[in-house]
Amino acid sequence: MQSLIGKRLKAARAQAGLTQAQLSSRLGFNDRQTLGAIESGKRKVSADELLLVMQTLNRDLEYFTDPFRLDGEGSFSWRTSAESVELFDEFESWAGRCLALYRNLATQEDVWTYPLRLSLTTKSSYEDAHRAAEWLVNEWELGDIPAIKLEEAVSERLRALVLYTDPPEGISGAAVKLSGLSAILINRNEPVGRRSFDLAHELFHLLTWDTIKPDHSEYRDESNKKKRSEQLANCFASALLMPEGILSTWWEQAPDSNETEWRSWVLESANKLHVTAPALLWRFVQLGKLEKNTVVESEYWNAIHEAEGDRPRRFSLDFMKTLSQGLEEGRISVRRAAALVDLAIDDFANLFREHSLEVPFDI
Repeated sequence: MQSLIGKRLKAARAQAGLTQAQLSSRLGFNDRQTLGAIESGKRKVSADELLLVMQTLNRDLEYFTDPFRLDGEGSFSWRTSAESVELFDEFESWAGRCLALYRNLATQEDVWTYPLRLSLTTKSSYEDAHRAAEWLVNEWELGDIPAIKLEEAVSERLRALVLYTDPPEGISGAAVKLSGLSAILINRNEPVGRRSFDLAHELFHLLTWDTIKPDHSEYRDESNKKKRSEQLANCFASALLMPEGILSTWWEQAPDSNETEWRSWVLESANKLHVTAPALLWRFVQLGKLEKNTVVESEYWNAIHEAEGDRPRRFSLDFMKTLSQGLEEGRISVRRAAALVDLAIDDFANLFREHSLEVPFDI
């Protein structure tokens, strides 16, 4: 609790735009070292001091003591085209509660993150990003269709949590770095090709966070495509999901005369790889097999869409099993857990049924 209060205090001070010296003066401390010791968790804060902090920074007690929040820690990097800041902030707050819930209920083994890093920087070339992706395909044994095994590999080999969510329109997903936990959030309502690319794209950010730290919001627009970090992430995702070896083999079988057959072949190939047709064609451009001008019109092709029932279940099986165990062991109440994920009790029960799990409480 001492460490938690210190982190929250530091975050609240920063949001208030105060230096340690300024806040120390308002709190009546003799020097800023006292406040520094509290923020670092080296010194306990007394009840009277905490009350004064709450009044000075206009924060309630839960802000400083509730473990099921992420105030003062964690970094999000969102992939979005959303323009509503209010909706965006509200969803990030909700996502933070879900991640804090998981981290507090999971075992140490569940949240331990494998220290895999890619030695890439903003000075790395696109070819470097391609080679890193090809190495990972082989290292993780992802096979000819990497998208099929990628989520499982991210969960088991990187120990990162993958969550499928229902965000506001315009948000594709996010990479998240917390103390002791990495996570990727994916919009489960997008087509499978977009979900696959977002997963690979956010994986790049997790693997290069220390050397190519992403922005808090990475807008999917023409201006952001020029950012080096996004260009490298897109190159990595493209090469990861569409290995050069399998594409070269398939290219030899591509029809070269009939436009209808060509379009059908592209859509079918993209569907097999769990990517979009434009993504596949751009990959062929990268490999020198197509000209850029042949890709533009593909944005308007009618791709093969998945059925409604093929959408991923909300959150993930790992998340729900961890939540079930925490409820069964009494480490959190049903009402509290349901409130954190923003569901009524009946809907909360149905969430477990969606994952074919027994409801761990009586309704």
